[in-house]
Amino acid sequence: MSDIETIAVEVVYALPHQQKIIPLLVEPGTTAYQAAMKSGITRFFPELDLENAPLGIFGQTLGTKGLAPAKQYELHAGDRVEIYRPLTADPKEARRKRAAKSAGAEAAEE
Repeated sequence: MSDIETIAVEVVYALPHQQKIIPLLVEPGTTAYQAAMKSGITRFFPELDLENAPLGIFGQTLGTKGLAPAKQYELHAGDRVEIYRPLTADPKEARRKRAAKSAGAEAAEE
């Protein structure tokens, strides 16, 4: 057994029909980015670009809302590092399309 203290964390990534959760033991001071790299998750998802992928902790994107960026955010015991997929559609544009479709449907009913 090692004398080095470790903390338990998870690194996760999901596609619509596939997900991977990798439990890790890391040293205190390890960043979210370092844990993602150490996890080896790209063996399962070679298309992942960890250098540019947005990372988060329990649904909160790192580097936003006062959280440190992934390369600076130091993990705590039990943290779950989430790797987010790129958006396939602009949320504002999708909302506009839904609103236009809804308005068109209402006009057709009149």
